[in-house]
Amino acid sequence: MSKKILIIDDDPDILDLLSLILVEGGYEVRMLSCGDTVFDDIKYFQPDLLLMDVMLADMDGRAICKSIKENHLTHFLPVILISGTHDLAESLLLPGAPNDFVAKPFDIDYLLQKIETQLAA
Repeated sequence: MSKKILIIDDDPDILDLLSLILVEGGYEVRMLSCGDTVFDDIKYFQPDLLLMDVMLADMDGRAICKSIKENHLTHFLPVILISGTHDLAESLLLPGAPNDFVAKPFDIDYLLQKIETQLAA
């Protein structure tokens, strides 16, 4: 059974690129362009990992991540944040932090390595 990855990004090009790469890598993917329904989507899709942009049009990915990590039903879900404008390396140690961080522009192989590491943990 393939692992499921939920992707949240408000850039349709990034969503398409990530989806294509991950589906080719054998993952089952669900894409969201906003974070409004993230908890419903987690409940319905039951992802093994969440890959999310920091800067969303409607919300801050860091706030969504913190909500996920502080919720007893979703705290176990690995979250990788992606950002082109924020260096989140230091924030990985804070409460509600993502499991990992990848800076944009990202190397595809590096991103896949980060995903595989989180899914193996």
